Amino acid sequence: MVDEQIILSAQQVNLWFGSKQILKNIDISFAKNSVTALIGPSGCGKSTLLRSFNRMHDLSPDARVEGQFLLDKQNLYAKDMSVTQLRRRVGMVFQKANPFPKSIYENINYGLKINGVPKSERDAIIEGALKESYIWDEVKDELNKPATRLSGGQQQRLCIARTVALRPEVILMDEPCSALDPLSTLKIEELIIKLKKDYTIIIVTHNMQQAQRVADKTVFMYMGEIIESGNTHDIFNNPNKELTNNYVKGKFG
Repeated sequence: MVDEQIILSAQQVNLWFGSKQILKNIDISFAKNSVTALIGPSGCGKSTLLRSFNRMHDLSPDARVEGQFLLDKQNLYAKDMSVTQLRRRVGMVFQKANPFPKSIYENINYGLKINGVPKSERDAIIEGALKESYIWDEVKDELNKPATRLSGGQQQRLCIARTVALRPEVILMDEPCSALDPLSTLKIEELIIKLKKDYTIIIVTHNMQQAQRVADKTVFMYMGEIIESGNTHDIFNNPNKELTNNYVKGKFG
């Protein structure tokens, strides 16, 4: 797309844990209001790359990063970049739903509170986030119920609601459906497609069909490198690299 607006990028990124290099010469950009799927075999660096945009490796003493991660041209690893502010702008949804051991209401209210959202505004934001995440009708009469009593699919949608309540610019999703049943997976996929109207979404997935259903662009990674990226239809139907073709055809992985 000629007119696409780049919101997030990695430039000449290399990342090590100790002496082991996990990411190698990564150059990638993500367009505003799009869904990008990161695919590749286990251990290829997909989740490491995804988590790097949220500075999830900051607490790993042996992690070392070279290159730049940019959000709207701001360096995410700059000394004056607050991690708290970054994570408000770049939300993260994990493989396993991780609701807080609090009520459904408090799961969302907590983030609003610590980010200084006035109490008078929170009820409306919480209702809006639950509606936006396709779960309001299922929980509106039991907001004080412990979130841990929800089904796995409901918990994941609550975690997405918790993320969108802060109005991030980007949502990172690390295999958000891998632990879910087919019906819950379908609901999350419908939600992803709906959310791209307001957010940029990057999803790590091992499910090739899922990537084709939800992603505008697909990035194929192998052994820490980006082998090929492009329009999802082209990656799966007319890839430029033989390695990409072999992977999407299921010859390894």
